[in-house]
Amino acid sequence: MKNSIYVLLMVLCMLSCKPSNQKDNGLTSKNETTIDTTTISIKDYNVKPDGTPYSNSELNHMSHNELMMMVYEPPRDTIQTIGILLYDGYFTLDAMGPLSVLNHMSPTKKIMIGRKKGIITSSSKVKTQVDYSINDIEQLDILVIPGGFIETYQATKDEELLNWIRKIDKNSKYTVSVCTGAWILGAAGLLKGKEATTHWYKAEEKLTQYGAEYVNKRYTNDGKYWTSAGVSAGIDMSLGLIDHILGRNYASFTALNLEYNPKPPFEGGHPDNTDRVVTYMMEKMYDIGLEPLLKEDKNK
Repeated sequence: MKNSIYVLLMVLCMLSCKPSNQKDNGLTSKNETTIDTTTISIKDYNVKPDGTPYSNSELNHMSHNELMMMVYEPPRDTIQTIGILLYDGYFTLDAMGPLSVLNHMSPTKKIMIGRKKGIITSSSKVKTQVDYSINDIEQLDILVIPGGFIETYQATKDEELLNWIRKIDKNSKYTVSVCTGAWILGAAGLLKGKEATTHWYKAEEKLTQYGAEYVNKRYTNDGKYWTSAGVSAGIDMSLGLIDHILGRNYASFTALNLEYNPKPPFEGGHPDNTDRVVTYMMEKMYDIGLEPLLKEDKNK
């Protein structure tokens, strides 16, 4: 079944990709002109001319090509390369959630890029072998920057890393952050004057510090900059990105394949709907974690 799913994914992507004059060197791609297309909703598209839905019997009598053309929507962009930045201490789901979603954009090349080559260890001690460092990658269509905590704050002071992000951003089609990854984007100067979101901890304070306008949403985009709230919100944002690039049908196909239908056992996950004592406790934990770094910066 897994093989059948990926064959279908490949066919869908081949249908949705226009011929490109880009030269593919395996890692890089040049910016292309965005395809102007009108988004057609499922409500208006996957129904009969009289507006009624197709029955299983009617669908069973359609050929494979007929069904494929029903779900086809012209893409906004041709995406050839997606790079996910990894650094020691990143939050695992910040990177692997978007990877699980964006992996449906076959045959697009997805690569993990380390601050250095070798083993990168996440905050939850998941070790990943990374074959490319920032010194190896010159260009990407989509750059995804996950968040973390202590190491993310340290990354906001890493000029070599920030310069690399600025370089990639010059030609990227989409520059994306998850959770506190927006701190890194902000430190690179890429969110000035932009609407953005990030993890709820000091969210407005941090984004204001970088000249951005904080938006209290699960995810948001301002032009080519897409940012998500904390950790799990990167999945929502990535589905939104696929919806934007490849259309609602393809995004729905992706969500269905992942069975992304979240129903948490209780309300929570954000200060707006979490007990104040619990929220206060977590705020203090974050404060204590950052305190030594803030003191160090103050004494420099």
